[in-house]
Amino acid sequence: MTAQLLPTTMVGSYPRPSWFREQLRGRDIREAFKEIHHEEAFADAVGRAISDQEKAGLDIVTDGQMWFDDYAMGIGSFLWYWFERVDGFARERLEHPARSRAGVSGADAYTLDEAGGAALDGPLGNPRWRLAELFEIAQSQTKRPVKACVGAGPLQLSSMVHFRGGPIRNRYDLARELAVLFRAEIDALVATGCRYIQIEDLGAWFPNVVGERDVPWVREVVTLLADGVDAHVGWHFCLGNAWGTSTRSLTAGGYAKVLPYYVDLPIDEFVLDFAARGMSDVDVLAELPDDKRVAAGVIDVRNLEVEEPEQVAERIWRVLEFVPPERVTLTTDCGMKQLPRRPAVAKLKSLVAGAQLVRAELSDKVARRETQDVHDVAPRD
Repeated sequence: MTAQLLPTTMVGSYPRPSWFREQLRGRDIREAFKEIHHEEAFADAVGRAISDQEKAGLDIVTDGQMWFDDYAMGIGSFLWYWFERVDGFARERLEHPARSRAGVSGADAYTLDEAGGAALDGPLGNPRWRLAELFEIAQSQTKRPVKACVGAGPLQLSSMVHFRGGPIRNRYDLARELAVLFRAEIDALVATGCRYIQIEDLGAWFPNVVGERDVPWVREVVTLLADGVDAHVGWHFCLGNAWGTSTRSLTAGGYAKVLPYYVDLPIDEFVLDFAARGMSDVDVLAELPDDKRVAAGVIDVRNLEVEEPEQVAERIWRVLEFVPPERVTLTTDCGMKQLPRRPAVAKLKSLVAGAQLVRAELSDKVARRETQDVHDVAPRD
């Protein structure tokens, strides 16, 4: 992790510039970028996303996931980027497998309808995700470290699948096989020089759906993804953000209900969205072991209000009641892609300004303490 106290970053996606209208439409980037204007526009869009983050003052930037097409959910092809580029999955968008479950209604039903489902018709082939190549495009445009946001992940994707054919017949086995493919992408990122990996997988919440029986499976899959990775690995516990809609049933009970299952996994940092719920369950951070960091979401991306730096600072101090600043990263909540770009930029600036207020106060406290220590040991006449 960077030497900066309370380093600032954001969760992956960022608004597309209005002029960037090219869409991958399921194509491999090596196919799409044969069209020189698409390749140039993509690189320029990534550059603008990074430039906005640099001007705001973020310490660790992302590529903004400009490779997410403008699909449903408001966060683009967060789910479909992966299905479309692995042989074995059909191309059509089906109903989500859980849509017909009794009791699914209201906002939860809407979220499932937005996500949809995919069909698995055969054995999995080699993926064409090209995360290492996407990272190289981004890192070539900045001297600041670029964080690679990986996912949706194998747990979440496996929950969306209808098993129509092929040797894999259930979500448990599918997630394990997808984890092998995702791990290969993560290893390629590290080999290319990426030092910050963020796993984007809602699998953390699965015990809420089917009970504790899923916990060993979730732990197994995340361990396959993260164990032994030679980089700083975070795992994002998303609260849902389909056009600003929360996944209420999936995330019922908040982080306190699921985080204790995972605190001993080989993860360096848990990335948690707090601002959207008024920092309501931030006290769960008291349960983090001393070897774990938290990337705390202190910017609410579900509305257009631009927080004042003092408001952000108040949220940061709430986090610091439970975790020392040396183990805290400051981030936005997830899903900035669906915001207009102007408030998105302003929110990033407020994040950095709030962090600077807290750093200054912490520095003053240290200086006062050191001065007091000098007085305490000074010889007296």
